[in-house]
Amino acid sequence: MRVSTSQFPGFRTMTLEARLRCLAEALGREPGQLAEALASGGLDEGTANAMVENAIGVLGLPFGVALNFQVNGREVLVPMATEEPSVIAAASHAAKRTRAGGGFEASVDRSIMAAQIEVHDVTDPEGALGRLREAQGELLAAANQAVPGLVERGGGAQEVECRSLGDGFVVVHVLVDCCDAMGANLLNTIAETLGARVAELAGGSLGLRILSNYCDRRCVRVRAQVAFEALGCNRAPGDVAARGIASASRFAELDVYRAVTHNKGVMNGVDAVALATGNDTRAIEAAAHAYAARSGVYRPLATWRLAEGGLVGELTMPLSVGTVGGALRAHRGARLALDLVGARSAGELAMVMGAAGLATNLAALRALATEGIQRGHMSLHHRATSGKVGA
Repeated sequence: MRVSTSQFPGFRTMTLEARLRCLAEALGREPGQLAEALASGGLDEGTANAMVENAIGVLGLPFGVALNFQVNGREVLVPMATEEPSVIAAASHAAKRTRAGGGFEASVDRSIMAAQIEVHDVTDPEGALGRLREAQGELLAAANQAVPGLVERGGGAQEVECRSLGDGFVVVHVLVDCCDAMGANLLNTIAETLGARVAELAGGSLGLRILSNYCDRRCVRVRAQVAFEALGCNRAPGDVAARGIASASRFAELDVYRAVTHNKGVMNGVDAVALATGNDTRAIEAAAHAYAARSGVYRPLATWRLAEGGLVGELTMPLSVGTVGGALRAHRGARLALDLVGARSAGELAMVMGAAGLATNLAALRALATEGIQRGHMSLHHRATSGKVGA
């Protein structure tokens, strides 16, 4: 279900029970349903034992909701699972600052991923590439026969690419539209199905057959415009804060040491949503950092520029996520997170994740450009730690 608003005044000061009642009403659910889905982190020990090997229990993380988000004009509740204080508050505050400018505008590519088949000891690479290209129709047909369910949903193998890597290595990429799945199992099935035939055509020894997590054809793009007046605080007026944010963004473009921390701020938001919705944070991180370094120099995924009356931020990154399959079938908490976000497709979920990443990046840069990162962050950190020890 999609919510009519992502703004809930006083949500931060409510009790946990009151927050659940508020969200349940927005979703048209009973509070007890939400509480049950989140019991023990949304995962019981029996399910955990079936999901992984050598299980001994369940590790919990705080599960929260970032408010105030508008993505392509839609009100969105953004589920986040994270251990780091200030991330959810920062995302909520940053999203609120973008609302006057229309919130976040986002677009996403088709869900195209690559199944890799590697062949080595190829004595005639050019001849191998020619034979493989001529056999594209045969290979695509065999690939689609291996994943009939995906083809029925409108996806499937779309194209075959071949490259010679040198030293007798040839690699074939089968480009597959994964629809609403992340796609790992589908791609691995295709790679293993085609492996022997590809090696035969290439005239070499069959090597690795597995997906690539570098999903550079599956990118999300997010843009936000923020007025000067939405950026000010007691320590700096809005125009001064905006210049500081733009300068900090430029610093990240010029220095790899800063770019890594800048991108960590982006991933604070992206990873928190990915973890809450049962998606693969390791694959997302690996692709994001490879993309940041695609020019040969590691650069920021998000940039901020001064514009008339304010700032414009833009984020582009590869993002392979799913709303079906994987842990979602077993994990009640992840299913609840998808209900909260209201995404009707993997593409919609990716756009919300990208918006969360741009929001946490903006929040970090604004804090750095005005009051410093520690002031707000450490107050929340001390609240968490002092509450635990009874101070």
